[in-house]
Amino acid sequence: MELRLRLHHWEGRSPDLMAAAVAGFAAGAVLMVLELLWAGAMMGEAPWRISQFVAAISMGPYSVLHAPAHVFDPTTVGVALLTHYVLGISFGLVLGAVVAGYHYDDDTKVSLPLIGAIFGALLYLLNFFALTEVFPWFAEMRAWGTFACHLIFGITAAELYGKLAQYRQQRQDQG
Repeated sequence: MELRLRLHHWEGRSPDLMAAAVAGFAAGAVLMVLELLWAGAMMGEAPWRISQFVAAISMGPYSVLHAPAHVFDPTTVGVALLTHYVLGISFGLVLGAVVAGYHYDDDTKVSLPLIGAIFGALLYLLNFFALTEVFPWFAEMRAWGTFACHLIFGITAAELYGKLAQYRQQRQDQG
């Protein structure tokens, strides 16, 4: 019986940037919906509180975080959406670079979900522990639900990236 370990090493292969950006955008949308549902159902937060937290990254905490969380403010929600999607796309590009550079997209059955989950866990630690030095209002969102949402973000982004990059490569090979 032969046991072969497939160890991945960095080869510096370029990611499919379009696939990575779309995967990050879509996974960001999934994350946003899950966070809104989780905050409302489990934390008892007003529906627009997370939008205020995210918008405060771009707009500053003083103008946004002191507004009532139960009142819909289109500017705050618009800035939150824009900020959230820019971050989602950025993290999708980072994940795409990792997946392509280490050739994790060659073995999609196990590698991509696992790499995505690890990426999501690291992203949670970055967002809710390291970056709370700069954005302290995110500390109150440290919880298992937020962690689970980030795991789902990573898995979704990795799976989508793998499928989109493979599809785009097949289309390119055909035409």
